[in-house]
Amino acid sequence: MPSSLTDNISSAYVEAMNSLNGKKRQRIVAFVESYDDVSFWSNLLRPLETANFYFEVMLPSKKSLGRGKKDALARVCGENKLGKNMIACVDADYDFLMQGATQGSRRMIDSACVFHTYVYAIENYECYAPGLHNVCVMSTLNDRHIFDFEHYVTEFSKTIWPLFTWSIWCYRYGQHGRFTMSDFARAVEMPKPDTRQPEKNLEKLRHKVNSKMAWLQRNFPQAKKTLKPLQEELRNLGVQPETAYLFMRGHDLADSVIIPLLESVCERLRREKENEIRYLSVHDTQRRNEIAAYQHAVTPVSLMMKKQTYYSTCPYFQSVQATIRKFLEANNGGESKKQ
Repeated sequence: MPSSLTDNISSAYVEAMNSLNGKKRQRIVAFVESYDDVSFWSNLLRPLETANFYFEVMLPSKKSLGRGKKDALARVCGENKLGKNMIACVDADYDFLMQGATQGSRRMIDSACVFHTYVYAIENYECYAPGLHNVCVMSTLNDRHIFDFEHYVTEFSKTIWPLFTWSIWCYRYGQHGRFTMSDFARAVEMPKPDTRQPEKNLEKLRHKVNSKMAWLQRNFPQAKKTLKPLQEELRNLGVQPETAYLFMRGHDLADSVIIPLLESVCERLRREKENEIRYLSVHDTQRRNEIAAYQHAVTPVSLMMKKQTYYSTCPYFQSVQATIRKFLEANNGGESKKQ
């Protein structure tokens, strides 16, 4: 017997409890993969609530410390628990782009009650290029624009696009053991850039990508007939060269590309702010106090990436909301709140 009621509930159970409680607003349970996901999915789902229903975001089990999409889906999909009052919300990983080529992909995309991020994971949304300046402002309290994040990340994305296609091809055709996600991550890793000459980093990346692609072409000549059709399929799924970075493994993107970039920009912004304080101070005591106060107020960029929500403007984020909105309209008797 389950030790927790959470392990035994289903959509029908939640619906019955809604009726027994006689509440006007019906509860919809949304299961997520881990504690870290609760805030993201709560922010995504909250604007869809109406006077008729609300969401409660939770982990699929209170008796187990199991984490991840596989555990979450196994607990709720395997027993047909999902329905109009119970949904699952997970990271897409590569499963969305696999389009049913693996069992995990089929389980995720075949269920009308399982919703996913479209991009690889929540971390990818945190790396959304148009929001990176805001992360710097939150971290350094300096709003000066000294770096074109969108241009840099777009150029990075267009450069890795051909190699990213190869990565998907290897997973589609069972060759991922020879070119893993970790291999891909090492090939596209970027050191801290010189914020005044970022093109140097991008040029080094182009050489690395071209070298790895040459290796792939030599080792997988059979890909020649299927690689271009796969690229077209990925485009049809919404993956463009300019946005390919959002579909690579999220923690690789954050740790190996975006955080080094942000740290480089923020170091420069902090130095500028401290120099400004030194220039404006009228005596040493004021200078020391103001610099100490400023240094106490600044925060690590990795923390601010978790706190910012600018990614809510991302078209993929809004596509997730649109997909869930259609589900709600079809299953819960009325339109959800428009954003």
